[in-house]
Amino acid sequence: MPIQRLREFLDGHQVKYFVTSHSPAYTAQEIAAAAHVSGNELVKTVMVTIDGNMAMVLLHASRHLDFDKLRELCGSRDVVLAEEVEFSGLFPECEIGAMPPFGNLYGMAVYADEELEEGMDIVFNAGTHRELVRLSWFDYRRLVSPVMGRLTSGS
Repeated sequence: MPIQRLREFLDGHQVKYFVTSHSPAYTAQEIAAAAHVSGNELVKTVMVTIDGNMAMVLLHASRHLDFDKLRELCGSRDVVLAEEVEFSGLFPECEIGAMPPFGNLYGMAVYADEELEEGMDIVFNAGTHRELVRLSWFDYRRLVSPVMGRLTSGS
């Protein structure tokens, strides 16, 4: 079960979270509709490579990553969108495109857009295209310690 590793991590840190099942959905709009989730809560994980190392970037699902801002934040010019073939083997228990934003469980850096600080909860894929996890932003930030910065256009 893809969510098992995440559940064990969250339970081990005595964090309150909710798991929601929904019909299969792949785009942010489909997920929000299927699970009745606000667009301000739904977040997505964007996989990038920074100096050849895999990293995660967490954004509101409706936003687009500004690579120039990420380059500035991490201090590298070698920042590119990762291809599925580059990271699919790193998350064997997860469906492609449904990785939860816990790079710390996989030994990789995590960056998050500072717009996420404005919300109380975040909702994200739990390793499948049929399950979501709702977690407080405060708990997520405490557990993952993402590098924060302005990472989207217009932010």
